[in-house]
Amino acid sequence: MKMVSNERYSMWITPFVLTLLLYAPFGLAFTVAGQENTCDANGSVYYVGEWYFLDSDHCTQCECTTEGSSCARTECTSLPAACIHVSHYPTDCCPRCEKIGCEYRGEVYELGQNFQPSECEQCTCDGDGIARCLVADCAPPPCVNPVYTTGKCCPQCPQGPNCYVDSTRSQVIPGGEAVWVNSCTKCRCHDSGDAGYWEGNRLATCARLRNCTAEEPGKKN
Repeated sequence: MKMVSNERYSMWITPFVLTLLLYAPFGLAFTVAGQENTCDANGSVYYVGEWYFLDSDHCTQCECTTEGSSCARTECTSLPAACIHVSHYPTDCCPRCEKIGCEYRGEVYELGQNFQPSECEQCTCDGDGIARCLVADCAPPPCVNPVYTTGKCCPQCPQGPNCYVDSTRSQVIPGGEAVWVNSCTKCRCHDSGDAGYWEGNRLATCARLRNCTAEEPGKKN
């Protein structure tokens, strides 16, 4: 067998090794079968590690990976309870709160604003977006036919204090002095000076004469 000298072998292998070393870096850039270097989306090319939102759905965000695009949908956070002006821009996934305030009975008020939705209410729009109101505490009116007047919170008794004669509520008598409601019965309404009387009581106090036969209305002796 013919032997090759070490010198000649060394001279032959050196160019081969040099060629291998020169091309090795380029060989490392080749992709592994079944894997991707880039991702195609939105009409663009994205490299591994890049993030992007889908043009067709601004709530879906994707990452380009060696196995392709990995996507997840963004969950929108809840808007503040005091939000009274919401905008939703076409390029945004989630709505934006543009203005904070209070909504009360269909009306919108600024934070810190004082307002009077009715004659009996004084309200303030607090910083948490809740309208807090103080309601006037009206005493029970001393009459059975109170009237609400524009500009006044509590009901008024234009005819003065009065009450019903009995539970039938068919007859009303003025308060103060005793009144003969028929020939045998005298009744009296408590007037507004009687403390606590008007807390639900609307009937007169009556006294009937003994052994008395009341005349029928329209009957003459």
